[in-house]
Amino acid sequence: MQWGVVLGASLLACISDLRTRRIPNVLTVSVAVGGLVYAACNGGIMGLGESVAACLLLALPYVILFAVAGGGAGDAKMMGALGVWLGLKAGIVVLGAVGATGALFGLLRILAARAQGTALSRLYAWLYVVAVAAAGGRRGWALLKNEPAEEKEERNEGLRLTIPYGPAIFIGACIGAWVVHSWIG
Repeated sequence: MQWGVVLGASLLACISDLRTRRIPNVLTVSVAVGGLVYAACNGGIMGLGESVAACLLLALPYVILFAVAGGGAGDAKMMGALGVWLGLKAGIVVLGAVGATGALFGLLRILAARAQGTALSRLYAWLYVVAVAAAGGRRGWALLKNEPAEEKEERNEGLRLTIPYGPAIFIGACIGAWVVHSWIG
């Protein structure tokens, strides 16, 4: 049941992030509350404590990223909600997989933007779009465009490269599920 909720919720977050560039609070809050109830019913106070610890651990890197780089807070909330369901052991595996997937997406996005107009940019763009499409998205090519900087960054008068992090969360959760069930068991 835990992995079904984690994979289903991360797929919904992925689809929402690709369509609207947001992960809705109703999704993250309902997943977190359901996970807390599940943990309390199945593990008592110890299970609830582990779920809260995993929530904080999985959300922390994304809270820091939000505070420093201005990324989306929905990513942090979603990772925390998944941590509630996963606990510490599986949560650490998923955190690593999501982080690696997000880093790969970011690298491909940067390389595609920097090599814009060259044959190499098409390769990077293709790899990025294939990865996003694998996560269930259809708007991959649109995600390669530069977005105007937010109003609070108008003084920089530049463009910001952004990526939706929902696909990285979904693919990382899938990789984490595979690792946990294949190797950690």
